[in-house]
Amino acid sequence: MSLGGEARGRRVLGCLQSPLLARLALRLSLIAASAALLSAGGIAPAQAAESLDGAAMSLWWALPFVGILLSIATGPLFYPHLWEHHFGKFAAFWSACVVIPLFLSAGGNAATQALLHTLLLEYMPFILLLFALYTIAGGIYLSGNLRGSPAVNTLMLAIGTVFASLVGTTGASMILIRPLIRANDARRHNVHTVVFFIFLVSNIGGSLTPLGDPPLFVGFLKGVDFFWTTTHLFRETTLVVALLLALFFVIDSVLYRRDKPLPALRDPSPDSPLRLHGLINFVFIAIVIAAILMSAYWKPGIAFPIGDIQLEVQNLLRDVIFLCTAFASLWFTPRTYRESNGFTWGPIQEVGFLFIAIFICLVPVIAILHAGAQGALAPLLAMVTNPDGSANNAAYFWLTGALSSFLDNAPTYLVFFELAGGDAQQLMTTLAPTLTAISLGAVYMGANTYIGNAPNFMVYAIARDSGVKMPSFFGYMLWSGAILIPTFLLVTWLFFL
Repeated sequence: MSLGGEARGRRVLGCLQSPLLARLALRLSLIAASAALLSAGGIAPAQAAESLDGAAMSLWWALPFVGILLSIATGPLFYPHLWEHHFGKFAAFWSACVVIPLFLSAGGNAATQALLHTLLLEYMPFILLLFALYTIAGGIYLSGNLRGSPAVNTLMLAIGTVFASLVGTTGASMILIRPLIRANDARRHNVHTVVFFIFLVSNIGGSLTPLGDPPLFVGFLKGVDFFWTTTHLFRETTLVVALLLALFFVIDSVLYRRDKPLPALRDPSPDSPLRLHGLINFVFIAIVIAAILMSAYWKPGIAFPIGDIQLEVQNLLRDVIFLCTAFASLWFTPRTYRESNGFTWGPIQEVGFLFIAIFICLVPVIAILHAGAQGALAPLLAMVTNPDGSANNAAYFWLTGALSSFLDNAPTYLVFFELAGGDAQQLMTTLAPTLTAISLGAVYMGANTYIGNAPNFMVYAIARDSGVKMPSFFGYMLWSGAILIPTFLLVTWLFFL
C-alpha cells in the first residue's frame, strides 16, 4: 500500500474506532435485531397492523415528548456539565416513559410495529443523512482572510445563505463562521456580523431544499417532493434574505464608519488569499443529492417486509449511499482540513442519541393528532382552523415558529404537519399555503433564540471562544425581536392573510 493509501486507511480506521460510530452501529444493530426477531416470530400482517387508538390517549402521553424537548432546550444553558456527560441518559429515560407504557397498554404487536415504523422508516434515514452531510461538510475548509468591509461581509453572508441549502445549516455554519470571524477580528464592532450569520446562514438559508434543515428532510421522508420547497418557499425566502442583507449592510456600514477614526486594532489574522480545500467533497454532496432524487423517482416495486413495514429497496440503497459518501469523504480528505474546521464527532453523536428519543416520544403524539377532533389535542386543531373549517395559515406559521424558537424545529414541524392532515399529496397541492406556513415557521423562527436550531449555539460558542463579545441568551432575543419579528410580521401580512 502506498503512503497516501496508508494515511487514508489510518483516517478511516480512526473514525471507525470513534465512540460515535461505535454507538451508532450498536443502535442500528439493535433496531435491525429487533426487526429480525419480529419477522422470525411469524407475526401476521393483520396482527402487526393493529393501530394505536389515539382517541383513547390522554394528554399524559405527550409528557415525554415535552420532557425531551425541554431537556434539550434547557440542558446546554442551565446545567451544561451534567448535560454534556449524561444527555444519553436523559434520552433513554424519556424514551422509556413511552416504550414501557405503550407495550403495557397497546400490546406487544401494535407497540412494536409503531416503534419499528418510526425507527426504520423515519429515524434511520434522517440520522444517516445528517451524519453524511456533517461528515462531508467537515472536510471542506476555507483558508485565508479578507478585510471585513460591509461589502465583503454582506457577500460572505449571501454566499453562506445559498450554501446552507446545499450542505445544511450546520455544515455551512461550520465552514464559514471562522472565516467570517477572522475577517472582522480587527474591528471593534463585530457582534452584529455573527448575529446576522445565525439569522441567515444557520437558519433561513436552509429553507430551499430538504438538505438545508432537518424539518424539511422530515417532510421529504413523509412524502413531500424534493423540489417542492425550492419552488414554493423561494419567493418568501428571497424577500426575507434580501431584506436582512440590506439591513445588515446598512448597520455594518454605520459601525464600520464609527471604527474608522479610532486607533487601529492589531489584526491577529492579516489578509491573505482565500482558498477552498477539500473540493472533492462537493462531488460527495452531489452524490447525496442524486441518491435522494433516486429514492424519490425510481420505484422498482421491490420491498423487504418486516411485519406490516415495507423496506423499499430504493430507500435502503439511498441510506447505504449516505454511509458510503461519508466514509469516502473520510478516506479522501486530509485530516488537517477537519482539524482546521474544529471538527469533532460530539455534535452528531448528541443529535443521534437525542433524535432517537424524539422520534420515539412522538409516536403517541402522532396517534393523538390522527384522532383529530376526537383526540386530546383537539384544542390545538381549533387554534389553526378558521370558523369555516379552512386552515388558518397565519396561525400555523406563528405556532410552528413559536415552538421552533425554543424547542427543536424538526419534531415541531412534524407535529404541525400531522395536525394539518399528514397527507403529503394534499399538503403539496390544495393545502400548499398551509405546508408553506409550517415549513417557513419551522425554519425561519429557529433563528429567534440560541436554542431554536442546532447550529445557533455552536456558532455562539465558536464566536465567544474567538473573542467576540456575544450577547447573552436574552440579549440575543433583543436582536431577534427587533429585526426578525417585524420581518416575520411582514411575511404574514403579504403571504398568509
